[in-house]
Amino acid sequence: MKTTALHVCWCLILAALHISCKSKIKESEDQLYSRHLQRQVKLHIISTPMPDDKNELNLLLLNDGQDMGPFRIKEIVDSLYRKKRIKPLLIVGIEAGDRMKEYGVADRPDFMNRGDKAGYYDAFVNNELYPFVKKKATVRKFQSVVIAGCSLGGLSAFDIAWNRADKIDKVGVFSGSFWWRDKDDKAADYSDEKNRIMISKLNASRKKANLKYWFFAGGKEEEGDRDKDGIIDAVDDTKDIIAVLRNKQIALPGDIVFTEDPNGKHDYHSWSRQLPAFLVWAFGK
Repeated sequence: MKTTALHVCWCLILAALHISCKSKIKESEDQLYSRHLQRQVKLHIISTPMPDDKNELNLLLLNDGQDMGPFRIKEIVDSLYRKKRIKPLLIVGIEAGDRMKEYGVADRPDFMNRGDKAGYYDAFVNNELYPFVKKKATVRKFQSVVIAGCSLGGLSAFDIAWNRADKIDKVGVFSGSFWWRDKDDKAADYSDEKNRIMISKLNASRKKANLKYWFFAGGKEEEGDRDKDGIIDAVDDTKDIIAVLRNKQIALPGDIVFTEDPNGKHDYHSWSRQLPAFLVWAFGK
């Protein structure tokens, strides 16, 4: 009788260990050489357990992958997955190179020629990184593909999603640098409508990218207020992007989410507080 009870006890322990191993969030690193960027690109990878059906796996591409620590990605994903709030997920954090060169709007550098390699970065994500990740994950197709970023990385994520809506389903922008402009705002003929690069690009475009959009902006990110309306530029610029998407009927109202925190700052503390809501929006069950 004692032997039987002991056997049952060990079976329960082993089963518990097996379940624990299956639910463990994994963290690893990888790299690949980009011919577009002419550099080795480091990748920071976080994944939930692999589903039995790999077609159920989702992908999040994240700019500024070197900052996944302060963003608290692993802890937040682990918590949400254990609570069964999100679907199986693979996160690939792309470590930035010269972000003032590679982040921006493809083929449209700003007035200081920053972002002049954004087109190459877009090509890297589309032509090199995406096939590489699919091969590594041994999947033919992800259930959904999302790209996200903070600040200038958020602008980059938005632009890449817009350009590659055939591959990307959703985009998350934390405090996106939508002020990005092709003319100094101190110039006499500067125009918010014409010289903010992403606004101008959307206005000139005839396509309606099949995307869903998530935005965050904080009320204490800066003190800049170009139009003197009492609302800081970080919030105004984000709202203006959303207004274009709505006015041109590029996206349905339900496909755009905007969160504004009056006390939010331009830092990872504020962004990580919004991360759970974003992940549930993007990958929620």
